Amino acid sequence: MALDDLPDWLPVWCLDHLGGEPVDVLFQLQQLSMVFGLRLADGTDVVVKARADDGRAVSCVAAQDRLAERGFPCARPLTPVLGVGALAVHAEKFRPGGEMLLGDSPDVAVRYAEVFARLMAELADVTVSPPLPNPRWVRWDHADPRLWPAIEFLDERDQSAVPDYVVDTADRARTRMLAADLPCVLGHADFEAQNLRWHDGQVWAVHDWDSLAWQPEAALVGAASAVFPKTGPATLPPIESSEAFLVAYQDVRGRSFTAVEQQIAWASSLWPAAHDVRWEALHGHTPASDNALRTQAAERLRRANA
Repeated sequence: MALDDLPDWLPVWCLDHLGGEPVDVLFQLQQLSMVFGLRLADGTDVVVKARADDGRAVSCVAAQDRLAERGFPCARPLTPVLGVGALAVHAEKFRPGGEMLLGDSPDVAVRYAEVFARLMAELADVTVSPPLPNPRWVRWDHADPRLWPAIEFLDERDQSAVPDYVVDTADRARTRMLAADLPCVLGHADFEAQNLRWHDGQVWAVHDWDSLAWQPEAALVGAASAVFPKTGPATLPPIESSEAFLVAYQDVRGRSFTAVEQQIAWASSLWPAAHDVRWEALHGHTPASDNALRTQAAERLRRANA
């Protein structure tokens, strides 16, 4: 992207809130948020993020700032969340470098679990307003009338494209999770390989703090145990790898899950994959996670007592 292609509001926003206009575009990404890597006139490299203002961003950025302040490996916000029309915008330090840690073996799962446990321990001391609604791929706790959270551009598509076993799996997992009476905590709900970077065997950066959620700890850990290998299209790791993740997480936190929490973790491990299979099916694609979910659903549901 060239400077001339930046949104009209962005150069003035940078001047007003960062003290300089951009002179170079390092990168640009657009998914749920617009993300701009920019070099300012004084040579400072920053990242500016803009997303539809649904009320979540203020809490997410505040939590990210607290963790960065304590030395957790994440980018430090440079501004609070500021409104630009219908957008919520903030800037943070550019934290480049590191590599993805690839693989879905139990050994890799343990390394991710150790980082997730550290992250959750840090967030336990952070007090912010719950960042609701939760991200759509973990929003099993919605109050909408049907199985899936109401998302208009998905709901208007032909739902018969979604395999019956996906609907059944999601329904059983969600019913089990809703039946539990567990307190909610703050946690990272998009703990995927593509959102972490590693250097010399140590985690260098955890990204995507827009994806914080407010759910039971066991549900957050269960989801992370299922998505940690993800680098693109969704898949499920082997069951023994999710199990290794759950065990390592509890070991690091120094607390064993109750029987109910174990079940909720396994139920939660199914929801992101079911969401992704539905997403791909409704877009006319062959889901990458379809076979893994079809193969593993029965055992994960058994462990969930669902």
